[in-house]
Amino acid sequence: MGNREDLLAGARTCLFDKGFARTTVRDIATAAGVSMAAIGYHFGSKEALLTAALTAATREWGDELARALAATDITDPDALRRFTARWDAVRESIADHRGVWAATFDALSHPDSRARLAATMPEARAGLARLFGGGDTEQDRTAGLVYQALLIGVAAQYLIDPETAPTASDLADGLRRITGAGGRVGSGT
Repeated sequence: MGNREDLLAGARTCLFDKGFARTTVRDIATAAGVSMAAIGYHFGSKEALLTAALTAATREWGDELARALAATDITDPDALRRFTARWDAVRESIADHRGVWAATFDALSHPDSRARLAATMPEARAGLARLFGGGDTEQDRTAGLVYQALLIGVAAQYLIDPETAPTASDLADGLRRITGAGGRVGSGT
């Protein structure tokens, strides 16, 4: 690897071990095995490097989530059962990638990283819409907004207390109640 790739790998390690706020330039340089000056040369600032590492980790998580969702049964005629199967995969993915989520929430308290993350929101929403079977229409864009709100909310609750974070069945049952569809997932009503 070159210095740039080494820095990204070192920053990722630091993000997951120490978090965004507690990672220093020295931490990253040590983890990457390069000089501290290399951070400024390649990325301009520690914050830009950490944000780039977090963005790359988030994209990798998205690719893994896509594979997990592709393995779910989308042939079930009941939309809420399909929703439940997919959100089971999402929740499992959050658990498997807790470091990405912890680093993301930590980064939100930093104005520079928040602005950079905000720039990726349209891409994230469109990606979520496609992952859940949509396309690129206005309706799909609004579905992506809902999926993103659910994802961020479930991830935050999972980080706080995994035992009480909503399950996929909880989400589907809540949607049934909100939309007036009635019944419980798997109850046949």
